[in-house]
Amino acid sequence: MSMHQSIINLNLIEKELKLKEFKLPSIIAVSKTFSISNILPLLEYGHVHFGENKVQEAVEKWSEVKKKYGNIKLHMIGKLQTNKVKFALPLFDYIHSLDNEKLAEKLSVEQKKNNQKPKLFIQVNIGDEDQKNGVNKKDLENFYKYCLSLDLDIIGLMCIPPIDLDSTKFFKEMELLKRKINLRELSMGMSNDYLSATMNSSTFLRIGSKIFGKRIT
Repeated sequence: MSMHQSIINLNLIEKELKLKEFKLPSIIAVSKTFSISNILPLLEYGHVHFGENKVQEAVEKWSEVKKKYGNIKLHMIGKLQTNKVKFALPLFDYIHSLDNEKLAEKLSVEQKKNNQKPKLFIQVNIGDEDQKNGVNKKDLENFYKYCLSLDLDIIGLMCIPPIDLDSTKFFKEMELLKRKINLRELSMGMSNDYLSATMNSSTFLRIGSKIFGKRIT
């Protein structure tokens, strides 16, 4: 039986990273907009990490599947509205988009209420872009301390660099910020810049089209 293209693509990415002699990060297969039938070959292959950016789509798509594939780790990589936190918490193991105090407070309340504690990344607005979400770099340390006071499990930082600039300098800056506040993980790098991200200590790559092909809109 021939191997599904998504598995071939994933293996090629892993092989490329190994050839560069990088420490292999966790690869989040960004499955947003793709149906479970598109994702099933990777599930059967044993891939663990998957990413979604909309809570409602993820609930409809993954609620039953996660019961069958108990080792799946589901990542919320999109903007999380406070009114969706109560639906997100039972499903997502990781949330990559913690970007304001109101959301931090809501997560704290809901995790106590439901006895669930997702692993969280603080999203940093690394390019100081007005149109993007994320904590400002100068506010990061205080925001991190505030999150700890709420008993949130902050494991790392996440960023989406400016689309029209070389990502490398932003990845380098993220690595420095991670060291400054002594965190373990970095969520950065997508289909077009994952090699640069890995070179700069990314531990979670968010790769969609390079695995699944052209995004369905």
